[in-house]
Amino acid sequence: MDESERRKKVIEAGQTDLTRWSDAKQLEPAWEARAVVAADFIAAGTRVLDIGCGAMKLERHLPFGAAYQPCDVVARDARTIVADLNTQGLPRAAVEAADLVVMLGVWEYIYKPDDLFGAFAATGKPILCSYCDARLTEDVERRRMLGWVNDFTLDRFLDIARTAGYRASLVKQIDALQYLIRFDVGSLAAAPARKRVHVISYNNVGNFGDRLGYHLLNDVLPPHAELTWGTLRPWTTAPQGVDLLVVGIGNSLFGELIDDQLQAAVESAKASIGIFGTQYRAQLPADRLKRLIGSLTHWYARYEEDVLLYGRGHTNVSHLGDWLINAFPLAVPSIEQPLQIGGGILRDLPMDRTIQHIQRHARVYSERLHPLLCALTSAREVGYIEQREMGERTLASGKFRSMLLDIFGQTFPESLFWNVDRDRVASYKAKVRANTDVMAHRIAGLLA
Repeated sequence: MDESERRKKVIEAGQTDLTRWSDAKQLEPAWEARAVVAADFIAAGTRVLDIGCGAMKLERHLPFGAAYQPCDVVARDARTIVADLNTQGLPRAAVEAADLVVMLGVWEYIYKPDDLFGAFAATGKPILCSYCDARLTEDVERRRMLGWVNDFTLDRFLDIARTAGYRASLVKQIDALQYLIRFDVGSLAAAPARKRVHVISYNNVGNFGDRLGYHLLNDVLPPHAELTWGTLRPWTTAPQGVDLLVVGIGNSLFGELIDDQLQAAVESAKASIGIFGTQYRAQLPADRLKRLIGSLTHWYARYEEDVLLYGRGHTNVSHLGDWLINAFPLAVPSIEQPLQIGGGILRDLPMDRTIQHIQRHARVYSERLHPLLCALTSAREVGYIEQREMGERTLASGKFRSMLLDIFGQTFPESLFWNVDRDRVASYKAKVRANTDVMAHRIAGLLA
């Protein structure tokens, strides 16, 4: 009787082929490639029970700190737990002591896989295994010659595991015949449907505050938000089918930026929010701004003055505060030499280094709004000069005044140093953080 015939006789008798597996020559060197692939899915420090360990090739490829326990129908070394899954069931103590059960080239030899999956599921242990899909082999006769006792398609094999309470968290074809599968107990949570979010902002000039807003917005969006960015100048058309349009990232709208293109984008979105303030208010197109605010699902106004001037009569307006302060921790300065901040803050410097540089100085004088806001979280004394970049450069932006009133309840004269009330800054940070959390919750609701 040749070997293939002998194997078929063993299968007809419903037995495990102990004769075959007692012969080390039957352990094919090619199986090591499968072990190499499997090891890539095992975390360092995992306690691995290798059922059907064979030549124990998996052990040499395990990551750092993994503990290895071999198990097979015959002893492979002194450590081996001897267990025949077809006649003895699980080596339950060994399974419960493991973090992960590995079964490479084993399930094809199991007569009652449904019972075995049920026994495994009772332990709650994950399984990393291989299986040869019956659709990928030539015929049943070929499977019997190989000594395989069952003939499941991949889908049927997964169904058997699913009925026992397992879900397939990994299914990967690793060669012409085999799939590598990880089974975990419990149902697989469905991935939330992605929602399209488009941001329109004046953030393409390297400005310190605008660049900070980019990072802060990412922090308040839910994980299933799919984000695209557009600019106000030059105008970038919003894509079709946007679930949420975000206008601004904490910066200012002014003058010609409030135009028909922006209005149309807001009106065409399923939902829209504004995260912006205003500046150069004497030149604002008030009617256009009123229409824009009315079309937004909600406007999170930067300063209280923005609300008082443009939010009256609107139920969709709330005072957010200057949320960029969320990027600045309260810090202790270490350099007494004054720091003067001018237009150079526009350069594309690393944001973290810029913040650290500002916060090291005890005295800071700034010509830019958000570097001054950063300095308020660390400096003992600050000074500022308003931006005047419109018209004849005589009109003040007004945003410095709005920020100071928000934080301190008063404004301060330009060009002079004054002492920073740290308690007021800390209170303002807490208020803005709470408002930001409310906004993030509202955004999550809009994208649910």
